[in-house]
Amino acid sequence: MPRLAIGPEFPRELSALAQPVRRDAVVALRRFLLNVSGAPHPERVRGARDPRVATLRLAEGHRGVMVRQRDVYWLRTLLPDPEAWSYARRHRYGVNPAIGVVEEWDAEALDRVEPALRRSARSSRLFAPICDGDLLGLGLDGAALPLFRLITTEADVAALEPLLPPTQYVPLAVLARGGSLSEAWRELNAWRATEQEPGPIDPEDLYAALRRSPDRAVFVSDKVTLDRVLGAPGWCTFLYPPQHRLARAARYEHPVLVVGGAGTGKTVVALHRAAHLAARGAGPVLLVTFSQSLADDLSSRLDVLIEDEVVRKRVEVDNAERLAVRIVAGAEGRRPALVGPGARSLAQLTEDALRLLSISTGDLLDDVDPGRKPYRHMVVDEAQDISPAQWRLLRAAVPRARDDLFIVGDPHQRVTDTKVALGAMGIPAVQHSLGRSHRLPQELLSFSVRLRGGGPSPGLVMGVTDMADFSAARHGERPVVRAYDTREAELSGLRGTIDAWLSDGVPASEIAVGARNQRLVRDARRALTGLDVRASTFQQLKGLEFERVALIGVAEGVVPEPPPEEPYARARALQRERSILFVACTRARSMLYISHSGRGSPFLPL
Repeated sequence: MPRLAIGPEFPRELSALAQPVRRDAVVALRRFLLNVSGAPHPERVRGARDPRVATLRLAEGHRGVMVRQRDVYWLRTLLPDPEAWSYARRHRYGVNPAIGVVEEWDAEALDRVEPALRRSARSSRLFAPICDGDLLGLGLDGAALPLFRLITTEADVAALEPLLPPTQYVPLAVLARGGSLSEAWRELNAWRATEQEPGPIDPEDLYAALRRSPDRAVFVSDKVTLDRVLGAPGWCTFLYPPQHRLARAARYEHPVLVVGGAGTGKTVVALHRAAHLAARGAGPVLLVTFSQSLADDLSSRLDVLIEDEVVRKRVEVDNAERLAVRIVAGAEGRRPALVGPGARSLAQLTEDALRLLSISTGDLLDDVDPGRKPYRHMVVDEAQDISPAQWRLLRAAVPRARDDLFIVGDPHQRVTDTKVALGAMGIPAVQHSLGRSHRLPQELLSFSVRLRGGGPSPGLVMGVTDMADFSAARHGERPVVRAYDTREAELSGLRGTIDAWLSDGVPASEIAVGARNQRLVRDARRALTGLDVRASTFQQLKGLEFERVALIGVAEGVVPEPPPEEPYARARALQRERSILFVACTRARSMLYISHSGRGSPFLPL
C-alpha cells in the first residue's frame, strides 16, 4: 500500500467542489490508498520542474497534484485539469538541509525574476560579505545560491517572499536587514516542529521530511484516518511548526507562558496541549478560559479535536468563576447563593475556594502527593484577563510538578482592568512567543496595530510586551472605514454591506456584526431583520473569528465611552477601550468594515 500524506490545501479545495464531484474524488482517493482494482494511477508531467511530480485523476475534470518518491506520495492540491497540469509543471520540491522540513518552490516564477535581478544588480551585492559556506549553513538551497547572490537591496528580498519557501525567505530577510548569522539561525530554527534529531539530515528522504513538517502534511493509513483528515477543520490537523513544538512537547519542567498576537494560534495551541495531556499526561486536565461563552466554544472544539471518548472525558473546560463555585459547592454540599440574602460575591467565593483547597491538600503536598489536588494539569487561555485572586486559585488547583500550568495570552487583547505578572502569583513561567498571524492579512494587521497603538503593554510577564515582531503570513483586503451623516444612513449602509457579502457567497455563520454597547447591537439587529447574522458587543466577540466582520457606531463619544477625569484612571480606561476595539477588529480573517455617523472615533488610524 502507498504511504499517503495529505497537504492542507487538498481538504479545503475538496470541500469547495460540488457534492457529486467531491464524492467521486473521495472514492477515487480511497481506492488509491487501499491499492484496489480501479484505483487511479499517477501520471507523469511533461516539462515538470521536478521529475517526482505527478497528477492523479480523481474526478471528472479534476486532478490531484502529488510528489512521489518510491512508495511515498504527498498529495499537494486538487485543481481543475488545466490548472493542475500548470501547477505540476511550475513547482519543484526539496528538503531544507539545515532543519529537514519540506520546501516548495515556484521555480517557474523564479526563472522569470532572475533576468530582472541580473539587470538591476549593482557592484555592491547585499550578501557579498557572506561566504557560500555560511549561507549554506543556514539551509539556503545550493541551486538557488546564484540567484541570491544577485540581490542588492532589502526590497529585492521582500519581492521574492511569495516565491520562496518560508524557510528560505526567513534567514535571507534577517541578513538583509543587517542581522547576524546567529540571528538568522534562530529565526530559521523557529520553523523546526520537532526536537533536533541526532545525525545528518538526508535531503533525499521525503518521508522523514514530511514527518518533520506538520503544517505541510499528515499521513493517513486507512479509510478512517483519511476521512477524518478530509472532513476535520484545518486547525485540528495541520499545526504550524512553532505551534506543534509548543503543543506536543514531551514534557515541561516549569510552568509555560505562550504570548502571541491576534491570529497567531494561541487558542489552537492551548486546545492541542490539553488534548496531548489528556492522552499522555498523569491525571485529569482542566482547560480554563475567561468567560463561560468562551468555555462553551472551547468545549465544542475539543469534542471535534479528541475522537476518543475516554480521552475526551479527561479534560474539563471551565472559567475561573465557575471553578470557584464548584469547589465551594462540593465542600458545602449545595450550590452557594449568588443573589439575594446571604449571597456571596464572586470575589468572596474565589477566596473561599482558595481557603478550602489549602485546607484539603495542605501547603507542602504538591510534590509529595500531587494526586490530592483536584487537577494534575491545567491549560489557561485568555490569561491576560484572569484576576490576581483567580490566579491564586488556579495555582492552588494543580500541584507544583512538571506539566502543571500551560498558559496562553496576549496583554494587548486585555478587555478588563487586570494587569498581573505571573511571577508575583508564584508562577515562574518560562515564556515563549508566537509572532506570526495566520488569521489576519497584513493590511488588516497593520491597521489594527496602529489603532491599538503598537507600544508595549504590561501584564503576564515582568516588564512589558510589544508588537515589534508581529507580522502576518499573507496579504489581503484593506479595512474599509465609512462615515455617514446620520445613524439611519449608517444602519442602511450596514444592511447593504451584509447583503453584498451574502451575495458574494459568504455563509451567514462566517459574518459578525459588532458594536460597543447593547443599544447599538439592538439597532443592528433591527437593520438586519430576516438575516441570520450574529450581532454582538465587541466584548462578546472575544476569542471568536469570522471570515468578515462589520463594526458599527465607532464614533466619538461611543468608542471610547467617556472616561473618568482622574488622570491615572483616565489613561487606564482609554487603553482598555483601545484594547476592546482592537480585539473586535482582529476577529476578521479576510475583510473588516467599520462605520460611524458623525465624527469618527479618535482611535481610528488616519
